Amino acid sequence: MISIQTSRLQLIPLDHEMLQIWNLSGRESLEKFLNLSPNSWEVEKFYQDETALALRDFWLPMTKKFPLEFTWYTNWEIILKEKSCSIGGIGLSGMPNNEGCTEIGYVIDQKFRGSGFATEAVGALKNWAFKDSDLKIIKAETPISNLNSQKVLQKNNFEIVGEKQINLPEPTPLYCWECVR
Repeated sequence: MISIQTSRLQLIPLDHEMLQIWNLSGRESLEKFLNLSPNSWEVEKFYQDETALALRDFWLPMTKKFPLEFTWYTNWEIILKEKSCSIGGIGLSGMPNNEGCTEIGYVIDQKFRGSGFATEAVGALKNWAFKDSDLKIIKAETPISNLNSQKVLQKNNFEIVGEKQINLPEPTPLYCWECVR
């Protein structure tokens, strides 16, 4: 099984079969399949909805379409080694596009925030992704109000390059970030 190891974390990319288990039988079944200790994620409703949408409309279809490159199109479970449980997810928007860009997104269970796990996971996936010579820039977006997520990106050498607004579920201003190789 493919994975990325850090001192405290293991990142496991979910292939199409694993995503199907999650989609059809729930996270508990996925945790059993991966031999993980159960952990009910505590995340804001916005992130729950965003994850459900990504599972249905992006990860499942894209891992089916690109089975050999699925690692670029899926959720990577963030596993806390000492507890052998999933504490969040992280992923990319796909293989580098024509401009050499991809985007990163992540979420950490509220019970495990404030311990540097997001910073460690972003750094690990960023380093893995930059091994692809076609990748020049990793982009990210954070709500302007989410100072903790901004610190995660700053610690991983991302810089603010602009602002925009999204309207899901309500108008939310965002910072746009980039990390250049």
